[in-house]
Amino acid sequence: MASTKVDWGQYADEQDKLASKVTSLNLDKPSPAAAIPAVSVKDGDSRSDDDTSEEQISPAEKSLLQKIIRKRLVETTKDIEIQRKDPHSPLYSVKTFDALHLKPALLKGVYAMGFNAPSRIQETALPTLLADPPQNMIAQSQSGTGKTAAFVLAMLSRVDPTKDYPQVLCLSPTYELAIQTGEVAARMSRFCPEIKIKYAVRGEEISRGLKINEHIIIGTPGKVLDWGQKFKFFDLSKISVFVLDEADVMIATQGHQDQCIRIHKLLPRSCQMMFFSATYEPEVMNFAEIIVSNPLIIRLLREEESLDNIKQYYIKCKNIDEKYTAITNIYGVITIGQAIIFCHTKKTASWLAEKMTKDGHAVAILSGDLTVEQRISVLDRFRAGLEKVLITTNVLARGIDVEQVTIVVNFDLPMDQKRQADCETYLHRIGRTGRFGKSGIAINLIDSPHAMQLCNDIEKHFGKKIHYLDAEDADEIEKIGA
Repeated sequence: MASTKVDWGQYADEQDKLASKVTSLNLDKPSPAAAIPAVSVKDGDSRSDDDTSEEQISPAEKSLLQKIIRKRLVETTKDIEIQRKDPHSPLYSVKTFDALHLKPALLKGVYAMGFNAPSRIQETALPTLLADPPQNMIAQSQSGTGKTAAFVLAMLSRVDPTKDYPQVLCLSPTYELAIQTGEVAARMSRFCPEIKIKYAVRGEEISRGLKINEHIIIGTPGKVLDWGQKFKFFDLSKISVFVLDEADVMIATQGHQDQCIRIHKLLPRSCQMMFFSATYEPEVMNFAEIIVSNPLIIRLLREEESLDNIKQYYIKCKNIDEKYTAITNIYGVITIGQAIIFCHTKKTASWLAEKMTKDGHAVAILSGDLTVEQRISVLDRFRAGLEKVLITTNVLARGIDVEQVTIVVNFDLPMDQKRQADCETYLHRIGRTGRFGKSGIAINLIDSPHAMQLCNDIEKHFGKKIHYLDAEDADEIEKIGA
C-alpha cells in the first residue's frame, strides 16, 4: 500500500549520484588526545554570538550514539501494545531463552553475551519471529530495549548452513549502523562457525563474475542494490528473511526509501519481513505498509521522564569563574559516580574542559566540533568510566542514558531563541540522571538576574521545588550527596 503523503519514488534517478558523493570514513578510534580538541578561550569570549548553542546532528548519528552508549539493556516497566492485522495470528510470550528451542550453539552465544532472560520486547517478538510458518512483524521500541538482539537472533535461527548462498538480508541506513548490527550478529553466532556473514558496505569490493556464498548479508541499501541487481553477486529471489533496521532513520535519509522499495520488489513473496524502528510516526508506518504485508505490530511504550527521583538545587554565582569554583567545591565534598555538565555554547564547553583537565579532573567533551569517530571514542570512554565527567552541549540532551551518571550540572540553563526558559530541554537534560526509578542530583548554576528568572520559570512550570544551595557550605553540600 503506497503512501499518499510521501512520494517514495522521487529519488530513483538520484541513487547513483548520491552513491558517488559518499565520502570515505575511517572508523579507527582516535587517540584520547584527539577526542578533546584543545581550544583556548578567554573568559569574556565564552558566549560569543557566532557560537551557536543549538547543534544539529543527523538522525543516523543520533541513533549511532544511542547504540554506542547503551551496551546493556535498559529495564523498562512500560507495557507492550500489540496490534494484529491477521486475527488468526497466534501470539505467545516467553520468559526464558530456553523456551524458544534454539540451536544449542546459538543459545550458548546468547548467554555468553550476558542475556539471562528476554527483555520485554524480546519476550513478545521472538516467539512470533521464530514461528512456523514465518510471520511478518513491525516492532517499535527505543534504543537499549533489545530489539537488535531480537531480530539478529531470528536472522541466525533462519539460516540453513548447508546452502551456500545468501538467505538473510539486513539493511541499515549507514555504514556505522550496519557495522554495529554485524558486531551483534558476530558475537551471538560465535559458537556457530558454520554461519557466515558478509558486509555490503562502503569499502567492501567483489570481483566481477563472482558469487557471494555467505548466508547473511548486512549492509546499506545502495550497496545491496548494486550487488543484487546490477552485478548479480547474489540472487535476491532466494532471500527468505528481510530485515529493515532503523526505519525512521531510513526515511530521514535521502534516497534510502526508494532503494529499500526497489530491493523489496525483487524479493520472493514468501520472504519473512521484519521492520524495526525507534519511532512510530505516521510517516514511518506509511513506509512500513509498503514493505510489510499483514504484520504483527508491537510497540513498547516509552518510559516517561519525570523529576520525581531527582533532587534539584541552584547555586548563585557572580561570574563564570565562581561557577567553576562551585563545581570544584561540590567535587571536593560529595562522592560522584559520573557527571554530565551541560553548557550553552561550544566555547564555554571547551573552556571548562580545558580548565578542569588542568586541575587534574578526568573529563571528556562532546560537541558538534567532533567527527563521528571522535564522538564514538568519547562515549566509549565515558561509558567505560575512563572519564568521570562529560562536558557537552545540547547534542547529548535527548535520548542518551548512562546508568552510572549520578549528577547533572547545568553550567548554563537551557533557553530558547527568545531567551525564555526551555523547560522541555531542561527535563531531557536532568533526566540523564534519576533514570528508571534511580535517584539523582541536578545542580543549576545561576550567574545573573536573567538566569535566576529562567530557574524560577522552570520551577513554576514543573511545580517542583529547586532548592537553594550554598556552595561555600561543605556541610550543606554533604547533605545532598547523602
